[in-house]
Amino acid sequence: MNIANFLATVPLFKGLSPEQYDELAMIATDQEYARGSTIFAEGDPGDGFFLVVSGLVKIYKLSPEGKEQILHIFGSGEPFAEAAVFIGSPYPAHAMALEKSRVLFLPRRAFIALINRNPELALNMLAALSRRLKRFAQLIEELSLKEVPGRLAAHLLYLSRQQADQDQVLLPVSKNQLAGLLGTIPETLSRILSKLAKAEMIAIDGPRITILDREALAELAAGEAKL
Repeated sequence: MNIANFLATVPLFKGLSPEQYDELAMIATDQEYARGSTIFAEGDPGDGFFLVVSGLVKIYKLSPEGKEQILHIFGSGEPFAEAAVFIGSPYPAHAMALEKSRVLFLPRRAFIALINRNPELALNMLAALSRRLKRFAQLIEELSLKEVPGRLAAHLLYLSRQQADQDQVLLPVSKNQLAGLLGTIPETLSRILSKLAKAEMIAIDGPRITILDREALAELAAGEAKL
């Protein structure tokens, strides 16, 4: 893989010149992780950020009792731990490869030097962090204010907006991992999926979910209807 060519496809680096992509490629470290491997742990020095080339990476927190709460799941082309570039503080959560994954690591000091020469990089970073903050605020709202059916409906609608065919949602993670992302257990998630299918809001075919009644899902997500 040509790293510079890959970076040119990433929204975070949109609009840079070929020379700037080459500069980024020169500071990037290509890394591979086996499924289940830790990329970093909470409290590790935040000495750079990462970009997923292939595979899936989950960001999660652990409670004192060992309960896991998934915060984000990132796929190809998505950055994570970008806040480390601006803050330089320890990583605030854990990162693990959900499957065999390839990531690029961009060290903080070298990247800041590039930002000083190319201010448009900083604007792209701020835009990406703003989108991340908005999604994180939605997650907090869903976990704290909505019941599990509403969380699931909102997440399915969110996924549908990210995919080409908005009525065909391909779950990017297993149902166990999706349950962790939504703050529930796999048995409860399976039960709610079955209820949504029985109510003819969705149709389920393995990891593929067809949205049959978008309006009903939206009402459920907004708390205007119960399952």
